[in-house]
Amino acid sequence: MSNGIPEGKKIAFNEITANPAPLGLLGFGMTTVLLNIHNAGFFPINPMIIAMGIFYGGLAQVVAGIMEWKKNNTFGTTAFTSYGFFWLSFAALNLLPMMGLGEPTAPEAMSAYLFMWGLFTLGLFIATLRISRALQVVFGSLALLFFLLAIGDFTGSEMVITVAGYEGIICGFSAVYAGLAQVINEVYGKTLMPLGEVK
Repeated sequence: MSNGIPEGKKIAFNEITANPAPLGLLGFGMTTVLLNIHNAGFFPINPMIIAMGIFYGGLAQVVAGIMEWKKNNTFGTTAFTSYGFFWLSFAALNLLPMMGLGEPTAPEAMSAYLFMWGLFTLGLFIATLRISRALQVVFGSLALLFFLLAIGDFTGSEMVITVAGYEGIICGFSAVYAGLAQVINEVYGKTLMPLGEVK
């Protein structure tokens, strides 16, 4: 016996922590809405978008991903950590040329960057088919957004970028809904905002 624990016995710790998914979804959703208002042509890219990308879309999602790891959620860890670093890399792509640390990214290179994120998101969308309808909308519309933006950059089509902007606003608000729904449903102890859980 060691420290009062019989030899060969295992101790399981039941860690009770808050659900980090709303933080990740809201960080992603709100930043996505603001960027895509820009893509839809309402205002140029500016420090507000970059700051949201670094802090709420970026760092907050990385924190949420680490918290999901603590809760043994592989999907949440992969999604939130990856998209958190997506936003940080997106901010760097805009900031580095402004600081004289490289040339602006060529449209063809930006298209490849966005296409790879679309492919990654499509893989996560397949996983959402076992989770909830709300996340299916978020990840399905996000995959479409990345592919539309990749096509827009590759072809130089302003119309495609504008369409992507409006589609991205819908995508972002779907994530905001999913995040707020989890908070409100938990606070009230019942489903006020359905998520369409897959049985």
